[in-house]
Amino acid sequence: MARVEGDSKEPPNEQAVASIYTSMRTEINQIYSKITELEMEVSEHSLVINAIKPLDPSRQCYRMIGGVLVERTIKEVLPAVQRNKEGLEEVIARLTEALEKKKNEISEFEAKYKIRIRRADDEMKDENFKKGGSAQGVLVGSAGADAHPV
Repeated sequence: MARVEGDSKEPPNEQAVASIYTSMRTEINQIYSKITELEMEVSEHSLVINAIKPLDPSRQCYRMIGGVLVERTIKEVLPAVQRNKEGLEEVIARLTEALEKKKNEISEFEAKYKIRIRRADDEMKDENFKKGGSAQGVLVGSAGADAHPV
């Protein structure tokens, strides 16, 4: 998607490279979010399956279909819920593959343009070194008897 722009020609400046890189990072974060959301749905499906599996198949239960609550038997609902769970797991597998491709793509992009990410803790270390040392947070009081403990 954003990569296509970089393949046909070199980005003209640093802002274009940064923009493409940012959009790639955003795509990765969106894929992570979707995978997490779908994993939660799989977990909910598993809870439902485990709750209704030991019950009598002719027992009535309710299922939400397209925003409408319908009454069915467990015999009808259980296979449908299991199919939905399997479908969600397949989608998660495809998204995981897409995520790996995007990670490789962004790694190649980082290597090509020599992109390095500065972490917040690295910035703090740099600031401390620029100030001439690191603050230790030690408070020293006078050695006399008048000193009050802090």
